[in-house]
Amino acid sequence: MSRKKVVVITGGAGFLGSHLCDRFIEDGNRVICIDNLITGSMKNISHLMGNKDFEFIKHDISREVQLAGPVDYILHFASPASPVDYLNYPIPTLKVGSLGAHNTLGLAKLKKATYLVASTSEVYGDPQVHPQKETYWGHVNPVGPRGVYDEAKRFSEAITMAYRTYHKINTKIVRIFNTYGPRMRIKDGRVVPNFIYQVLHGEPLTVYGNGKQTRSFCFYSDLIEGIVRLLYSELSGPVNIGNPDEFTILEFARMVIAASGSKSKIVFKPLPKDDPKQRRPHIGLARKHLKWSPKVKLAEGLGITMDWFSRNLDRDKESAAIREAVEQVALVS
Repeated sequence: MSRKKVVVITGGAGFLGSHLCDRFIEDGNRVICIDNLITGSMKNISHLMGNKDFEFIKHDISREVQLAGPVDYILHFASPASPVDYLNYPIPTLKVGSLGAHNTLGLAKLKKATYLVASTSEVYGDPQVHPQKETYWGHVNPVGPRGVYDEAKRFSEAITMAYRTYHKINTKIVRIFNTYGPRMRIKDGRVVPNFIYQVLHGEPLTVYGNGKQTRSFCFYSDLIEGIVRLLYSELSGPVNIGNPDEFTILEFARMVIAASGSKSKIVFKPLPKDDPKQRRPHIGLARKHLKWSPKVKLAEGLGITMDWFSRNLDRDKESAAIREAVEQVALVS
């Protein structure tokens, strides 16, 4: 009998990583989830803990990891991903994008595994080209407050391409645009959970700047499907995976209020430094080569997400306790 494929997912207890764990388990694979739980939560993977095809390893992937037995696929998703997180953990963010990528690529080389790294639309910075194609090199401030995340991801792309070129590893790079859905942390710091938290508590929605800056929101299930298709494809990337439907932040705030039935008002605050003015993926590559495009409309996905948050408002307490316990080590390491 042929053995099950083994999939290693770093950051597997996080928002997207946990959904990837679910998907690969459902598809009949064995999954090894690696996470140091700084921003991930055991609650995201608790339903998998009794599954014989699932293994959890608490480990900081910025440090070398050794795994026994064969590995077929490695997906490097470990990283703080929200402004709140990477501003709180700037050095771990840089290390997981550099040392973490180096360690996981070394593991892929050793195991002869296919490797996929999660990059981000943040590599485009505050873009001067719209929508953003994969051929655009970006407009990034490397020493600005967002630089630790932007440059960590840009480095992870560069080292991934170097391993592909020099060591002939089968690598993939996915550039992920704004994604939302169940298992996001309610105090994540990104606009979707921020607005939902505020309407659920009857608070005013905070819009930064004049609200005319744009974002494109992709529901998590669409994103996961695109990632899986890229992993199994002949493409190496980078490949944009995101929803090209574009909304201003002010439009989105009004949508959240309408969907919730809330009477919350909208308040305006100064725009953070280096906040991108527009963000929209060009997904021609994914449409043509992966036969992929998003299916879930924002109104539908927002309803599902709001319902999940309304039933899970206290989930952040466990994650906060874990983060507090490791914070002093993480910040200086």
